[in-house]
Amino acid sequence: MTAPVLLITGASRGIGAATARAAARAGYRLALLARSAESLTELAQEIGMGNALALPCDVTEWPEVQAAVQRAEEHFGHLDAVLANAGSSVPTSFLGSEGADPEQWREMTLINVHGTAITARAALPALVRSGGHLLLTGSVAGRGIRPGNLYSATKWAVTGMAQNIRAECVGTGVRVTLLQPGLVETGMNTPEQADRPKLQAADIARAALYALDQPETVDVNEILIRPTGQHPLR
Repeated sequence: MTAPVLLITGASRGIGAATARAAARAGYRLALLARSAESLTELAQEIGMGNALALPCDVTEWPEVQAAVQRAEEHFGHLDAVLANAGSSVPTSFLGSEGADPEQWREMTLINVHGTAITARAALPALVRSGGHLLLTGSVAGRGIRPGNLYSATKWAVTGMAQNIRAECVGTGVRVTLLQPGLVETGMNTPEQADRPKLQAADIARAALYALDQPETVDVNEILIRPTGQHPLR
C-alpha cells in the first residue's frame, strides 16, 4: 500500500513540527506548510526530502493555501489527512491593560479563525476523494471563559468550526477531530505561566497520531488533554 500523506499547517515549530516528526516515524509522508521557508526546509531535510515536501505558505491567504494543498496532492498523488494547526497568541484586554495592543489582534484572529477555515475549505475536496481525516488544533481555552482573552474567543470559534465541518461531512467518509491542548511549553509562554504545569509538543503529537490510527469506522471527535495538575480555568 502507498504510504499515507499528512499535510500540516504551522509545521515549522511547536505542535506542528512535533507531529510531523511523530508521523514520519509512523510511516507518513508529509506536506509541511508555514511562513518560514528556511525552517520548513530544515525540517524536511531532517525527515528526509523523499518523504517531506516543504511548502512556504501564509495560511491567511486563500490563493496560497489553495495552491499549497493542490501541490501536495499532485506531488504525492493523494492526501489522506490534514492537521490545521497554525495559530497565534498575543496579549489582549478589552479594558486596555498595558501591553495589549489592538493593532496585533487582527493577525491573530485571521490566523486562528480565517486560516483554519480556509485550510479546511482547501483540503476537504481532497479528503473526500481519499475518505480522509481532518484534524484542527483548538485549545482548552476554547471551552471556558478567560477574562479579556480574545485568543480564547478565537479557539471557541475553532471548537464550533470543527462541529460544523463534521456535520457537513456526514456521508462523505471524512472524519473530523478537534485537538484541545491545555498549557503547552512553546518557548513563548508568559511570565505568569512559568511555574505552571505544561505539556510538551510531543504530547499533542501522540494524541494526533492516536486519532489518525483509529479504524475508518471510528471518528474521534475531540481530544481534551491537559498537563497533570493544570487548573481547569487556566
